[in-house]
Amino acid sequence: MRYWLFKSEPACFSFTNLQARPGGIEHWDGVRNFQARNFLRDEIKSGDRVLFYHSSIPEPAVVGLCTVVRDGYPDHTALDPRADHFDPRATAEKPIWYMVDVRADRPLPREVPLAVIREHPLLAAMPLVNRSRLSVQPVTEEQFNLILHLGGLR
Repeated sequence: MRYWLFKSEPACFSFTNLQARPGGIEHWDGVRNFQARNFLRDEIKSGDRVLFYHSSIPEPAVVGLCTVVRDGYPDHTALDPRADHFDPRATAEKPIWYMVDVRADRPLPREVPLAVIREHPLLAAMPLVNRSRLSVQPVTEEQFNLILHLGGLR
């Protein structure tokens, strides 16, 4: 099992939106960065754990805990000209972009703001702190567990 942090703007898709989906499950679509795509396509597997992070808000924070329930597969939104994430270069034969399905497990009792993450010495090496634009990021088991602890779990 591996650990990840997925970023989403809550105005577009929030943790509450994920919880409201049937079974709390939804595909994680619209990723248009090649490094993040490679994680989705090649490395993220069913059973991996995910920290759900609200970005692009006044106080960005980790707000929930998720589990990957389906390995990477082609992102169909890239093929739909009406979709927000349409990419005319993508075809069914050469999909380019990938997604996984995630399940909302539970919200954190306390959100863990980016400011707290930045200040904690054990979290300073996180990609979130150093390359904050990447929407899908690996997290170590130690970082994952510490964020859960800061968020009131475990």
